[in-house]
Parts: sequence; structure tokens; C-alpha cells
Amino acid sequence: MPQGSLEVFLASAKGLEDTDFLFKMDPYVILTCRTQEQKSSVASGSEPVWNENFIFNVSEGAEELKLKIMDSDIGNDDFVGEAEIGLPEGMIPLEGEGTLQEEKGIIEVGIQTKMVEGVEGGGILQTKTRLHAVSILIFPHQ
Repeated sequence: MPQGSLEVFLASAKGLEDTDFLFKMDPYVILTCRTQEQKSSVASGSEPVWNENFIFNVSEGAEELKLKIMDSDIGNDDFVGEAEIGLPEGMIPLEGEGTLQEEKGIIEVGIQTKMVEGVEGGGILQTKTRLHAVSILIFPHQ
């Protein structure tokens, strides 16, 4: 079974709906690939810039990367929106999944997949690397 890494560069978001009434929003992103979850730092405002890298260990069954945007608050954090990027066979489409619901902004990420295929117990290894830049719409819960 091929195994490798999924490297995600979380660049920025634009046009986020501010969920705070008195102050600027403090957005962060929870990135999930299968059972692995990682969290970005907290940024500021409705057009945050993160410029952060994340690495996930992946195998052939990894089907999607989920991005959940939250607004950090004292007490409970507010949900802003979410986006999904399909990962069929290491290929990332340049579109996000969603419905005709009102969009909540755009998130920009760069994704690189590295898959290593080889023969158990030795043999020739083959590495495939793909790099994609993606801008996708953020949607509320479906």
C-alpha cells in the first residue's frame, strides 16, 4: 500500500463573516485528514494571513482534507465555515465541495502530496510528488 505525506501550506482567507460584534474576529483553522487533526495559530480580522505549514502522514485510503474555520473567543469559539478538498489517488481538484448555500469567504492553501510505492522487504521505491495551489469557498454546515 502506498504511503507518504500530505504537506499543506495554509496561506490566508478572504471575506470571512465577522462573528464578533464588539471586536475584530480572531480566526484559526482546524485541518483534518482522516484521524489526524492539526490547528493553525490564531490570526486577526476577516482577511487573516497564516503562512503556516502542516504535514500529515497519509496512506492510500486518505480521501479528503477538511478545513474548519473557527473564531477564537473567551469561553466557546464560534464556527465560521468549512471547506473540503478531495484527495482521490493523490490528485487534488481545483474546486471545493459545497452547496448553493451562502458562501462564508475564501481560503487559500497550497498542497503537496508525496507518495512512496515499493516492494515489501526491499526492491525499487517509486516516489510521486504533486503540488497544487487551491482557492476554495468556505460554506456553513450542510
